Amino acid sequence: MKYNGQLLAELEFALKPIKVGVLGLGTVGGGTVNILKRNAAEIARRAGREIIITRASARDLQKPRICDTQDIQLTTDPLDIINDPDIDIIVETIGGAGTVKDMILTAIANGKHIVTANKSLIATHGNEIFAKASEQGVIVAFEAAVAGGIPIIKAIREGLSGNQIQWVAGIINGTGNFILTEMRDKGRDFADVLAEAQALGYAEADPTFDVEGIDAGHKLTILASIAFGIPLQFEKVYTEGITEIARIDVEYAEQLGYRIKHLGIARKTAEGIELRVHPTLIPERRLIANVNGVMNAVLVKGDAVGATLYYGAGAGAEPTGSSVVADVIDVVRALTSDPENRVPHLAFRADALADIPVLSAERIKTSYYLRLNAEDKPGVLADVTKILADHDISIEAIIQKEPPKDSTALPIIMLTQITLEQEMNAAIRAIEALPTVSGKVNRIRMETLG
Repeated sequence: MKYNGQLLAELEFALKPIKVGVLGLGTVGGGTVNILKRNAAEIARRAGREIIITRASARDLQKPRICDTQDIQLTTDPLDIINDPDIDIIVETIGGAGTVKDMILTAIANGKHIVTANKSLIATHGNEIFAKASEQGVIVAFEAAVAGGIPIIKAIREGLSGNQIQWVAGIINGTGNFILTEMRDKGRDFADVLAEAQALGYAEADPTFDVEGIDAGHKLTILASIAFGIPLQFEKVYTEGITEIARIDVEYAEQLGYRIKHLGIARKTAEGIELRVHPTLIPERRLIANVNGVMNAVLVKGDAVGATLYYGAGAGAEPTGSSVVADVIDVVRALTSDPENRVPHLAFRADALADIPVLSAERIKTSYYLRLNAEDKPGVLADVTKILADHDISIEAIIQKEPPKDSTALPIIMLTQITLEQEMNAAIRAIEALPTVSGKVNRIRMETLG
């Protein structure tokens, strides 16, 4: 039986409003403020107590905001909030993994719970951050770090917790998806669409993180960790961008019944775990092949549930803010629970994370789309197919196209069966060395996602 003093303390705690400090009032921070204010009554009903934003930081306090900052004390120094003893939860929407990491570790040391939308922070420093949080008995929630408004972290970590996850495949970068969609629908070139994406605000002035797969690699690192119970290992993710995708490849894929998507794929095999981001041909009949524009989608295959698809806005003020606020509510709900009985940060208990090896790119097994330009002479195709056979690569289909008007080179498209990446790399080197083959062999991996 609890003593009266303990009961009174718990009652007072339950009635006390939870005070939140927001670091950063940009797109995501502003959206979070809007949702917490607009839906305050509904959120209190769900969380069991009032949640109020009392403080927020921004680099420029005079800059126009997308949110109402009335009744919020503003500062230019995030540490003012982190060191405020009245703040219960820190919401971090600054981004980046440099000084932000130190801020978060300081907040954890101060006993603050953390909600973050920062995928690079979690992917590169999450192991250390979660260890410190466990020592302090605080929560670090990061639903908004992957796929914006899609609650994919919760779906895998909790909704599918009875499954052995076999693979995860996702369109988890809206910028890349917008570019590939425009190339397919309007027959445009990559550079042209990228310029439009930058003008529309979908891509940064420096689009490297988006178009080279780094952003998706951060998100895939997190998905793989909660799917398979392994430590976060961003440095082992194979990343390949979409800058080499030609309009002609998009057209040929359509003719063959496929679409090109920039996918993040995590697959558990008998040898280890594949972690890879690259352009991928997938059958056009798949639902995920029909996810267009800046939208995101994630397919998860579990042994019990089968394949499940999660679709929605992968970015934006209120879609991402929706995930941030959901995390805030989850933290508030868990405040009265014993830290040992909370949902683990990475779905599996920290002492149960598995040391399953992450495979190098050369040990990946998949099928391939190959496009090469060869002289229109007898025996050329035989030379190419012999090289593939020498590397145990079986051909699913071969298509020869008419040479372009300004060229005598004959385009040849091949679809292969599943093979080892190492063998494909060696075969491509040998094909490119043939005197009858000009230029590079364009290679795009293929997945059926069945």
